[in-house]
Amino acid sequence: MMPSRSRTSQSRTAVRTAALTLSAAALGLSALTASPALASGGDDAVQRSGSCSAGTEWKIKAKADDGRIEVEAEIDSNKVGQDWSWKLKDNGAVFATGTATTTGPSGSFAVERKPANQAGTDSFVFRAVYPKSGEVCRATVSW
Repeated sequence: MMPSRSRTSQSRTAVRTAALTLSAAALGLSALTASPALASGGDDAVQRSGSCSAGTEWKIKAKADDGRIEVEAEIDSNKVGQDWSWKLKDNGAVFATGTATTTGPSGSFAVERKPANQAGTDSFVFRAVYPKSGEVCRATVSW
């Protein structure tokens, strides 16, 4: 015996409702995980990370700090004792340079500076070079 038309229609409606509910849930979840610059601790920091030319990892973060911007950059090579040269630029102008040595146990170093908050968007570039290997790291973040 064939199912009645109304029962088949009800089944289709139930399947469509379930599919729409799952789709809406998936979209909601992807919206929560798609933010590229989520900061921990509820602050308004913008964070980025990536790899250097020979596999060393970099991170850079910018956040508000008493009318200035706190910019923190980190190099993590997993090798202790490497001497790196670095510089920080804000909108193309160098505002800090230096050298740093990776320390244990993680084989990393961090640089933190607080430049003035310029009008408009501040675009920061952190560039670090390990001269012994020629490895170059270039990290960018906008605030």
